[in-house]
Order: sequence, then structure tokens, then C-alpha cells
Amino acid sequence: MAENSSVLITGASAGIGAVYADRFARRGHNLILVARDTARLNTLAEKLHTQYGILAEVLPADLTSPVEVATVARRLREDARIGVLVNNAGMSLSGTFLTQSEADINRMVAVNLSAVLTLAHAAAVGFAAKGLGSIINLSSVVGLAPELGMSVYGATKAFVLYLSQGLDLELSPQGVYVQAVLPAATRTEIWERSGVDINTVTGVMDAGDMVDAALVGYDRRESVTIPSLHPEELWAHHEQARQAMLAEFRHEHPASRYLKNNGD
Repeated sequence: MAENSSVLITGASAGIGAVYADRFARRGHNLILVARDTARLNTLAEKLHTQYGILAEVLPADLTSPVEVATVARRLREDARIGVLVNNAGMSLSGTFLTQSEADINRMVAVNLSAVLTLAHAAAVGFAAKGLGSIINLSSVVGLAPELGMSVYGATKAFVLYLSQGLDLELSPQGVYVQAVLPAATRTEIWERSGVDINTVTGVMDAGDMVDAALVGYDRRESVTIPSLHPEELWAHHEQARQAMLAEFRHEHPASRYLKNNGD
């Protein structure tokens, strides 16, 4: 990553996105801050410029809108100064699959999945052409845990994890690094917006601690970073088991457990 590269951050007005903005500004990077709330973006941009002397540009966009996502994607394609994309914007919903409305589900999919995919593609094409660049995609541990009961939210985050791992394998030979960050419960406004009282949840990590840990993984060029996972070997075992299955997928006959007995 070029020392003077700019960083484009979605969902930058608060929470995890605002912390990423602060940390990259502290490292001397100019910023392009993307979110819906122009006033909050302007306040953050002015603060970071005053504190760190960097340039912080505001790019207001509602990532539920394909037109506005396309505007951000165009900026990623056309601005050669951008060397890092932080795909952070996301939303969650209260309730269950049966109680959530189709309209709300589609809005969440638009932000958590479609926008992430569109912006990652826009960044990747330019980064690969230069042979340099980084994409940080915010997934979630919920994408590994259907037991948590957040079916659609978890599915979008599982998509982001798979996409990130696949892109890291595909793009790393071309000089592009892709990191999936999987926070667990983190103290941000997403809880209030989804109707959950954060004070009823245990084991909630501070957003600053989460981002600082994620950036350690970033500096180490980890493909997957899970800040709250203490026994690192558990993820290693997960990956070993997954990879061990790969060779077993190539059989022309079904596994014996799926064969009917002669008497059936």
C-alpha cells in the first residue's frame, strides 16, 4: 500500500467506521468518508483534519440506493489516489425472518451484500491494474453461527466472509490484499437502530478496541481477523477441517450413508 494513498470508508459517520477513519488519519492517510448523514460526516472530517492535518472529504451516499452506490463505485474506479477501501457500512434488523418485512430485508441485503460487492469490485479492478491496494470487508461472527438466530443478517455476513476469502486468493498474486474482519458484539449504534438495548447484552467490545485489533491483523496481512476469538487454534482447526473436506467432494458416487439398503 502506498504511503500516501487515500482511504475510502463507508458507514464512516459513527461507530466502527468513524474509528477506522480516526486510525487511518492517525497513520497519515487522506480520507473519503461515506455515509448518509452529511452533518455528522462534516463534523468528523473537520475534526480529523484539525487533529491530524490530513484531508478528509465527505461523500454523502445512501447505500440502499443503487444510484448512490454507483456514485461511490465510480469514485473508486476513477480516483487513482485511493489505495484502501473499508467496506464497513451495514445494518441489522430486530425480530425474526417471519416478523421482518420483505422491504426491510431487501434494504439490509442492499447495504450488507450488494453494496459491499459492488464497491469491492470497483476497487479491485483499479487496485489489480496498479498491482497495489487493500480491501477491508466487515463481516461478523454471526456469519459463522446460525444458532444465534439472525438468519438474514448472518447470511449477508457469511457472504462477505466467503467473498473476502475468495478475493484474497484470487487477487493477492496481483498485489491486492483482502481482509475479512469478523467482530462479535461491538458497542455501536447498530444495536439501537435494530431495536436492541445494548445494556442487555454481555461481552460487548468497545469499537476502538475492535478496530485496533483488526488493524493488527491488517498489518500482519491476515485473510480473516476475529478480534474476540482468544484461542487462535480454533480458527486454525476450522480451516483445517474445511480444507480436509475439499478432496472428499470429488466422488462420482454418493456417500454410503445415502445409499438405499437392498430391502428398501
